[in-house]
Amino acid sequence: MRGLDPRIHVLLEPIRTKEGVDGRDKPGHDGFHVPERDMTHDDLKQTMIWAGKVLVDEGQDDFTRGHISVRVPGDPSRFYMKPHSIGLDEITMDNILTIGLDGNVVAGTAKRHSEVYIHSEIFKARADVACVLHTHPPYSIALSATGRPMKAYSQPGALFHDSLGLYDDTINLIRSPETGAGVARALGPRRAVLLKNHGVVVTGASIEEVVISTIMLENAAMIQMIAEAAGTPAPEFPLADIQKLKHDISRPEQFKVNFDYLVRRAKRRG
Repeated sequence: MRGLDPRIHVLLEPIRTKEGVDGRDKPGHDGFHVPERDMTHDDLKQTMIWAGKVLVDEGQDDFTRGHISVRVPGDPSRFYMKPHSIGLDEITMDNILTIGLDGNVVAGTAKRHSEVYIHSEIFKARADVACVLHTHPPYSIALSATGRPMKAYSQPGALFHDSLGLYDDTINLIRSPETGAGVARALGPRRAVLLKNHGVVVTGASIEEVVISTIMLENAAMIQMIAEAAGTPAPEFPLADIQKLKHDISRPEQFKVNFDYLVRRAKRRG
């Protein structure tokens, strides 16, 4: 499986558009905070398109399953979302849907994902979240099946220290507002939540942040599963050291730096 170097440092960046500010340019849940940048609606959709290609390159695809969404600039009651029946790497300007917080399609003709309520209910509960991603990465799912918490056995693991929830109400699809609300409750103020034996949901202030965080979560889960399979891991570093690292790798620029690198790499591959 491909993935980023576990030592990668990451930062957070919220979305500010020419049409309006997303309201998350101040610290929010889990410390989301970032410098401003201009982005049009089309820019945002293009970023979503490249996000899908990057996620497939990083092994986050599972047939046509998995979906990403981002709030519509200037209108936090609506969000853009990948449609049903296509792969993450098949998102286009024409097939992106616009959806309301009730889960109903506002604009677009493609079929909507039945798990839309993961996105709508999190957007309702978390005003600081601008982007939501759901995928089925194998190591993260394996970790969820163990019932064990994420450990800081790697630098990516430190990013999720005290910031990874667990949803264990059902293995089934999240196809109702009620189950979506359950996922939002399990997420709480955290960065991400494991859906037990199912997948992950990762949130953030920008598409770039969410994509890089998702890749790092899978790397952290992979390293933890390897370490625990090898025997009893040595104790983690002291809490203050882990918290300092978490702070350092949550500074505001590297999410975009690393996302842009992966986009350039995807473009070189054609």
